[in-house]
Amino acid sequence: MVSIALVGSTGLVGQTMLQLLDEEAVPFDSLTLFSSARSAGKEITLKGNSYIVEELTEDKVRASQFDYVLMSAGGDISQKFAPLFEETGAIVIDNSSAWRMDPAIDLIVPEVNKPSLKRRIIANPNCSTIQSVVPLKPLAEKYGLTRVAYTTYQSVSGSGWKGIEDLDRGEKGEAPQNYNKPIYHNVIPQIDVFMEDGYTKEEQKMIHETQKILNQPDLAVTATCVRVPVPHAHAVAVNFTLESNPSVEEVRELLGSFPNITVQDDPSEEIYPTPLEAAHKKGVYVGRIRRDPSLPNSYHLWSVSDNILKGAAWNAVQILTQLIEGKDVN
Repeated sequence: MVSIALVGSTGLVGQTMLQLLDEEAVPFDSLTLFSSARSAGKEITLKGNSYIVEELTEDKVRASQFDYVLMSAGGDISQKFAPLFEETGAIVIDNSSAWRMDPAIDLIVPEVNKPSLKRRIIANPNCSTIQSVVPLKPLAEKYGLTRVAYTTYQSVSGSGWKGIEDLDRGEKGEAPQNYNKPIYHNVIPQIDVFMEDGYTKEEQKMIHETQKILNQPDLAVTATCVRVPVPHAHAVAVNFTLESNPSVEEVRELLGSFPNITVQDDPSEEIYPTPLEAAHKKGVYVGRIRRDPSLPNSYHLWSVSDNILKGAAWNAVQILTQLIEGKDVN
């Protein structure tokens, strides 16, 4: 008997998790949907069954006996409720940033690393980090990785329904309500709040999460994160330095052989991935692979992926599926 709970079931990522439980035929015997009091009472149909969304409360969690809990309800909710679920014996897969940098918590991308389950909370990384470390993993393993510089082009769906609505408002000539500047016909070089060092919190997430996931705490990483007027799928320009000096073709071949990477890279035919083509697809798409002549052993690549799928919901469901199958624990 496999029992699953989903917290944040009416949000953008939560709704996508539900769709994936159906599409991926995830085996479970019972499913409970939680949300805030505002969304409690809504009816959701999955696999021909109807589920009534319940308000998440401490009493309900303490009385629960779930095997797995998918959480996508924000950091504050996760900090409060994830440990309570953990105390009942559940394994929690959390999509917020609340637990990512806790040394005791596994930060997992299934193609890259496996959980140790020292604690029964698993953190889903930042969406842009996920699609970046997937191609960096094989390069680090084969050639050694010494430096990474990111520039992101992140879609409005990274802000959930609020970001999508702001893009729609801009198209109608209305003022934004979520972003501090208009996103329609614009780009905003700020995602999350600014920190004392001038980096945004999103940029710090990418830096520290990359180091943790690749198990390279001293890896030189920097990032600039930008919001762009695109509905779905993020793009990341990745500049990286290796210990050795493979050819561009060797890099292409290595990436093309790695799970869930599709290489679309033929400059002569103007072939490269874009967010429009990657939207609503589960994999990571890579192109524009070339040398950086300004630094020894350095290269560029362009990574595109749907931030709600591989960047959030599908990464979590991958973790869940592999845990159920007993394949994803060190």
